[in-house]
Amino acid sequence: MYSAGKILISLLTLIGFASCNNQEVSTPKRPNILFIMSDDHAYQAISAYGSQLIKTPNIDRIAEEGLLFTNACVTNSICAPSRATILTGKHTHINGKIDNRMPFDTTQVTFPQLFQKAGYQTAMFGKLHFGNSPKGVDEYMILPGQGNYINPDFITPRGDTTITGYVTDIITDLSIGWLDKKRDKDKPFMMMYLHKAPHRPWWPSPEKFAEFSKKTFPEPESLFDDYANRGTAAKTAEMNLYKHMMYSHDSKIRPETIEIMGGVEPVVSEMKNGFYGPYGRANAEQKAAYDITLDSINEDFKNTWPTKSMEDKMRWKYQRYMQDYLGVISSVDDNVGRVLDYLDASGIAENTIVIYTSDQGFYLGEHGWFDKRFIYDESFKTPLLVRWPNEINPGTTNDEMVQNLDFAQTFLEAAGIAAPEDMQGESLIPLFKEDTASWSRKAVYYHYYEYPSVHMVKRHYAIVTKEFKLVHFYYDIDEWELYDRIKDPQEMNNVYDDPSYKNIIDKLHKKLDELRIEYKDSEELDQNFINLYLE
Repeated sequence: MYSAGKILISLLTLIGFASCNNQEVSTPKRPNILFIMSDDHAYQAISAYGSQLIKTPNIDRIAEEGLLFTNACVTNSICAPSRATILTGKHTHINGKIDNRMPFDTTQVTFPQLFQKAGYQTAMFGKLHFGNSPKGVDEYMILPGQGNYINPDFITPRGDTTITGYVTDIITDLSIGWLDKKRDKDKPFMMMYLHKAPHRPWWPSPEKFAEFSKKTFPEPESLFDDYANRGTAAKTAEMNLYKHMMYSHDSKIRPETIEIMGGVEPVVSEMKNGFYGPYGRANAEQKAAYDITLDSINEDFKNTWPTKSMEDKMRWKYQRYMQDYLGVISSVDDNVGRVLDYLDASGIAENTIVIYTSDQGFYLGEHGWFDKRFIYDESFKTPLLVRWPNEINPGTTNDEMVQNLDFAQTFLEAAGIAAPEDMQGESLIPLFKEDTASWSRKAVYYHYYEYPSVHMVKRHYAIVTKEFKLVHFYYDIDEWELYDRIKDPQEMNNVYDDPSYKNIIDKLHKKLDELRIEYKDSEELDQNFINLYLE
């Protein structure tokens, strides 16, 4: 006969076994994270976003099998600050990386460190843009600084190396190679697969160069924008295709061609080694492949440029720009397809979250511009597509105001890792599950600092909702702009002085002040950063 004590021990033992068994059944396997980011990839150049410029069937697959965000945006539209925000989950005035020049505060905790600590295997391949030893990454091969398209150099834990080939293909080879041969398949992984493309100077592979140089692309409606209803900032920026796009660095005109022509109009300041820096990295075989297309472009330029009107010169530069920019994106899309195919073939796709994004948007001739920096939509908005089998319904879209500020907390929650309290974003997991009722954010905050500098886009901060955008340009001017995002989606008319918007402006000013406090930004901080910049 069992004693009461023995019966109690037996019951507790059974409960314990049941508890363990239930835990095993109910605890899901931690998902892998594959974070894919390109550099300067405009949402207007992704067919899932309705692009009329290019088909991107492989990137589109992520949306078809997952979720497309239509209002995703950045906190600061410039490369290194955007990456710092993604890594830390904090605005740039908090993590210290306000522009490409200021150093990153290496005491900041990054989400790869948290994944590594939680038992994930971590890796990074491609363009980080700042820092030679990324923290929290078990294996990395990263480009130094901007990196090169042709025969790129890489920084690795074992020293620097140069790899022959085209950068987009190489980064993909490294990423698939690690997934297939080098990772510990008993651990979940978090891999950052980071493309240099389509960052300036847009050198396609020889095959894409030949293919795309023969294409003609539709012009944006605002190609010849005169900024009549905008303020000083739009009128003084230096990113106009006609006035500022370089012949050799950007349009691939050999310096010798310009010299033979005795100079060209308009005169544009060229970057040192703008042509021969990239081209000079090619070996003899690669140069021979490029020269066929380069000869054709240069011959056409030499014969037709002097007789073109200003409008036709603008159109010629636009077409050359699109041919190269979209050519490099075509390679990105091909290679994203290679990675997705590997995930499917290897059987790990079902438990892998795939994210595709860019570090910000980019102008593709809208307002006559190239580059980014402004809060106007083409620069401010960024592509964001997410696939998570069995968690995200295929083919869904979402128009909530989400930011790159939110990525770190999203990845951490998906992996069951606690996020630090000082992160400033919000997890997107509720939106993955189409639970918009749990999403409280109605407005986002933006702040751009890099002025005076290349492209001369003035400092500004702003609040953006689905309906409106209130912007304050400061430092050497004091101007406000308001855009009605519903009635004026191309942002051609500043309605800040329109009395019919007074109530809206008052509400937005109040909310902007609240956001500045919430995110710990202030006029004092603005002045501190100005003083640092002037040192």
